[in-house]
Amino acid sequence: PKYNSMSGVVRKNINKHDQKLANKKASEISFKSKLTGPISELSFLRRSLLFAEVAMMSYLPPEETNKAAGKLGFIDGKFFSSDGSQAYMFVTKHDTVLVFRGTEPTEWNDIRADANALTALSETVGRVHRGFKTEADDIWPYVEKELESNELPLWFCGHSLGGAMAKICAGRCLVSPIRSEPEGLYTYGSPRVGNKEYVRSVDLEHFRWVNNNDIVTRVPPVLFGYRHSGKEIYINNVGTIQEISGWRRVKDRLAGFLGGLTRFRIDQLSDHSTMAYIDHIYAAVRKEEASSNGSA
Repeated sequence: PKYNSMSGVVRKNINKHDQKLANKKASEISFKSKLTGPISELSFLRRSLLFAEVAMMSYLPPEETNKAAGKLGFIDGKFFSSDGSQAYMFVTKHDTVLVFRGTEPTEWNDIRADANALTALSETVGRVHRGFKTEADDIWPYVEKELESNELPLWFCGHSLGGAMAKICAGRCLVSPIRSEPEGLYTYGSPRVGNKEYVRSVDLEHFRWVNNNDIVTRVPPVLFGYRHSGKEIYINNVGTIQEISGWRRVKDRLAGFLGGLTRFRIDQLSDHSTMAYIDHIYAAVRKEEASSNGSA
């Protein structure tokens, strides 16, 4: 694919959390997805795996993301950058995918910094997080202009802050004069974005992946009126997709935390990694496909 910068291709403010992926080369990454047809024809888990890998590769340097996109089956794309906010648009013969670059925190102070603007501002209907809205405001005009000519099914995805930006921008498609409307939104480790009114006003097919103790999914606090949206897909402490809530969820998170200590890591932070999401989803894909092949 060839990338055209809408406002400069120099990465700004790459913090220490992004360095691991920001210094990698596409050739060092073994992708588990490969597009050969329409995204809509993939199973739910295969789509989730694809978008998780797209979200992961958005952390690479632009020239390496270019190469990685080709490995996944994309044939064209564009890079958007404005005041530190970044996004990519990838294209195949069948689909358009927008991914928003997030952050990959490893320390609580930096997670807190991502969620420090607790005052919400108006966003169509209801209110959204000031910081997340500012990031989306920076990049949306360039994305919207590019989408004016899009005629392919449109998909949104993102990890961490990128998930919040994807949610806001996908919602804006619904009120923008452009013809493109999202086929689906897939987020990984996304924080809460807005209040109840905002969540209810944005009618999207949204699948929100949460990995056990991923602490970013718990901010900003419910106490300040923030709510999650979409259908939650929860990965438990042993890496299995499971629908649990209440006391059982608390026990599962505790088990994950204690298990992390035995491996000398803080589970709330390591569970936020894009690679953790990819590994767990891929395990679910392999299980599903093995079961399907066994029953065939």
